[in-house]
Amino acid sequence: MQAYWSLFVARFALLLQYRTAALAGVTTQLFWGFLKVMVLEAFFTHATSVQPMTFRETLGYVWLGQAFLMAIVPWGGDREIQELIRSGAVGYDLLRPTDLYNFWLTRALAMRTAPLLLRGIPLLCITIFLLPLVGLSQWSLYFPPSFAAFIAFVLSFFGAILLSSALTMLLTVSIMWTLSGEGINSIFPSLVSILSGMIVPLPFFPEWIKPVLNKLPFSALLDQPFRLYTGNLPPNTVLNVLLHQAFWIIVIVFIGRFLVNSGVKKLVIQGG
Repeated sequence: MQAYWSLFVARFALLLQYRTAALAGVTTQLFWGFLKVMVLEAFFTHATSVQPMTFRETLGYVWLGQAFLMAIVPWGGDREIQELIRSGAVGYDLLRPTDLYNFWLTRALAMRTAPLLLRGIPLLCITIFLLPLVGLSQWSLYFPPSFAAFIAFVLSFFGAILLSSALTMLLTVSIMWTLSGEGINSIFPSLVSILSGMIVPLPFFPEWIKPVLNKLPFSALLDQPFRLYTGNLPPNTVLNVLLHQAFWIIVIVFIGRFLVNSGVKKLVIQGG
């Protein structure tokens, strides 16, 4: 475990160096957040029927999505590992006295958690504290309705990070089975954005597709944790959310391990 912890710390510290890119990301996500909020305000103002979420709940859903955009959405695999696989330099990783899947998964965990400090916390501070100061309290992010809701969100958020890291690993090792790996790394993030609720919150989807969306792993990335935060899901449902996340984490880790172990057997290292 000491080796994995050292790798996590080193990778995490390296990712924290990209502060200018993070500042640009915060500005961009804040801009898109305002656009989404304005569209939602217009929608709720002119809605003639009862909606599955209130404006306040949807507002929190949107701002949380912008704050944790880079943390819990698997936007692609680990580019450095994919390049090592392409070049054959992955042989160095194969020689390490560590489990290859765990070694790469640790990198994925660092890649998913570093944006929390660089983008997540600054955006949360802006939307919770700064917006009310400039007269936009109606658009600001509210605190959870209860302490129980906050604890439920924190627990489910950790599960979402683990699930996102496992999905990131699938994208990373896809290069072992394709010529370039660019296809799945381009399509998959867009699919996750839709099915996780990043574009439109899942409660607003048609009733006939909701049971399917709720059973897929993507709802456990954003939709369920965010609804626990806003109070749209009661805190006593957190156990069901955690079991849902745990099930998919185990399944996806199992698939990832199988792909890594099978891929290594067919991997051709440059130079023999």
